[in-house]
Amino acid sequence: MNIRPIQQQINAIAVSEGAGVTVHRTLGTSALKNLDPFLMLDHFGSDDPDEYIAGFPDHPHRGFVTLTYMLDGHMEHRDSMGNRGDLRAGGAQWMKAASGVIHSEMPQQSNGLMRGFQLWINLPAREKMSDPAYQEFGPEAIPEVVDAGVRVRVLAGEYLANENVANEYAGQGATTRGVIDDPHTDLRYLDVRLEPATVFSQPLDAALRGFVYVYAGNALAGRQALPQHSFSVLGAGDAVQLVAGPAGARFILVAGRPIGEAVVQYGPFVMNSRDEIEQAMRDYRDGTLVRAKATV
Repeated sequence: MNIRPIQQQINAIAVSEGAGVTVHRTLGTSALKNLDPFLMLDHFGSDDPDEYIAGFPDHPHRGFVTLTYMLDGHMEHRDSMGNRGDLRAGGAQWMKAASGVIHSEMPQQSNGLMRGFQLWINLPAREKMSDPAYQEFGPEAIPEVVDAGVRVRVLAGEYLANENVANEYAGQGATTRGVIDDPHTDLRYLDVRLEPATVFSQPLDAALRGFVYVYAGNALAGRQALPQHSFSVLGAGDAVQLVAGPAGARFILVAGRPIGEAVVQYGPFVMNSRDEIEQAMRDYRDGTLVRAKATV
């Protein structure tokens, strides 16, 4: 087992999005514009409804996938494909914008809390102008594996449980697979909670590029500290191993297969060339960005 070191670490910065909503962004900033196949990571959250009540009104996307995961509160969603939903705490939504989607996202509190993540995942050139697609899963659909001191929610990809783990989704020492399928990147997305001083160890295909984002507590990767709100790029290797600090740790572990193509981005449009970006802008201006409905 070759443990992956931390290759680069980035602290979140506050960015205003939508109708004035503050999000904490790591990936997708000047410090790291993208990490193929990932384009952006936003961690949003507040206990003050005045900070996000205006939400994210209608806005376009083309050329990539958004994956939204709610930790607390809920998010009302509507889009040009005809999808409507209310993403609850613990639920996840995968939306392939591809050739074009216009949607709105309106976050709401539950019990005074609203927190979550949105991850942007690139699409290969052959898929950028394909039809949109949509997956949404409530919290009860997300597999959860519990071990001594470790709780893992498996959104996408696989989690290999320890031999002493038993749960309703897999037997002892078995592999648990998440419900979200991102067919172009072999996406793995785990939400991990560790009790103090607990060790988390997991194989991770050497061909996948990945990161860890700590959103509560802190952890160690070897001698490298992973403080709260840090985004840590994983280096070469075939396994991940972290140790929770004295207050425990909560983090997401995300990995995917690189696409290896040029990335040209202008706001909510991510294509392979400047000409394609200009076409997307013309289409949005002319009202022709949305070309097809998705099959839900």
